[in-house]
Amino acid sequence: MTFRSIEFISTSPLLGLTLLALLVLFLEALMKKSEGAIFVVTLVGIAGCIALSIRSFDQTGTAFLGMVKAGGLTNFFYVVFLIAAGLTVLISRSYLERERINFGEYYCMLLFGAVGMMLIAAANDLIIIFLGIELMSLSLYVLAGFMRKRPKSIESALKYFILGAFATGFLLYGIALIYGTAGSTRFETISARFPDLVSDALFWIGVGFILIGFSFKVAAVPFHMWVPDVYEGAPTTVSAFMSTGGKAAAFAAIVLLFIDVFGARTPKLTSVLSALSAATMIVGNIIAISQQNLKRMLAYSSIAHAGYILAGVAAGNELALSGILFYLTAYTFMNIGGFGVLSLLEQQEDRNLTFEDYGGLGYRKPFVAALMCIFMFSLSGIPPFAGFFGKYYIFAAAVKAHLTWLAIVGVLTSAISVYYYLRLVVYMYFREGTSSELPGTSKASLVGLTVCAAAVLALGILPSIVLHVTQALR
Repeated sequence: MTFRSIEFISTSPLLGLTLLALLVLFLEALMKKSEGAIFVVTLVGIAGCIALSIRSFDQTGTAFLGMVKAGGLTNFFYVVFLIAAGLTVLISRSYLERERINFGEYYCMLLFGAVGMMLIAAANDLIIIFLGIELMSLSLYVLAGFMRKRPKSIESALKYFILGAFATGFLLYGIALIYGTAGSTRFETISARFPDLVSDALFWIGVGFILIGFSFKVAAVPFHMWVPDVYEGAPTTVSAFMSTGGKAAAFAAIVLLFIDVFGARTPKLTSVLSALSAATMIVGNIIAISQQNLKRMLAYSSIAHAGYILAGVAAGNELALSGILFYLTAYTFMNIGGFGVLSLLEQQEDRNLTFEDYGGLGYRKPFVAALMCIFMFSLSGIPPFAGFFGKYYIFAAAVKAHLTWLAIVGVLTSAISVYYYLRLVVYMYFREGTSSELPGTSKASLVGLTVCAAAVLALGILPSIVLHVTQALR
């Protein structure tokens, strides 16, 4: 068995990030007080991997006996995951120091989690998807409990691990059933035999189990109950990475299977995806209204946004695919921005995490409050921010696929979300502060948040930046 050099070149972003994660592991093991060096090496390495991903966009094909894909949409997802990882690193340093958990292992696990995400996007086989999900999940389990002296963080990691293992069982059993009926785990073979498998009940049971496994990862209703507890207990920067990179990776797998492989799916599967989307949008937005803790509010918001993206999966057309890719890109910037502001102002023992704690923030820290406004406006879908066009393309795709009722549900639930997003804006500018204790702002965090805000504005004013790229890559 031999591998050509072109295979290593085409998969260089994935291999490069893996080597970077191993380098960080060795630096942590061999150097004392290596956190500062690891921070710089991690940022530089991620930037290099982004450059490799962009440079090899046009080197499409498969590698390593056809098990992984390279170039095209695979590299687009690489860039999204790497941006999420890079921004998380930027906003993490001051937060880790303040919480006294500034250890090199944090960056190592973050990088291994990103490797798992990239492996999912590169998959051309169900086994590779499973390996990617496990690598990503194991890293996130550790990161969720990284504040190991805090009971809430340990509880968060334990809940995530137990429920994640349960969901993995569904996923693996679904893969086994599909292998038993299709005779292969390779995407091309399953897609070619799909017309013959439509009448096979075992095949559809396998598809259903896989959908359950992925629904847990994207936090779709009714597999969403772990999200608020895990996001609240985990370090805030980990919640940012989990809600963006982790969600984008799971949707990368859903796009690969339910749009590419099952492209000629039956109306029944479309109905199931539509019902899943509608329930997720409704439950996420309604429960978010009653939340007082901002991390739990953003957690239920994350559930609602999974519902919006699932509407695009239900539509399954070309416009839906472009809309999903645009939405995932925009969501990465605006949600890391939102959690990033929380991490910037959060104090030990979960202080400065309620609406009341943000009272008068517009006067005490005007720049930070302005950034938070941009992220809240974008998450609520108000133009000219990126969130508006993300929802527009998704709902337009649903209408085009004759799922007008689903688009109406999306618009109505999005209108509901305006209440709890803009409620925070009201507190920042029209309420007096109840807490005068705010930590100093970190330059690295402010750079990361400014990049997020600039990207949200740029994508809102020029959405074609992403759309032209995604359409050219198909």
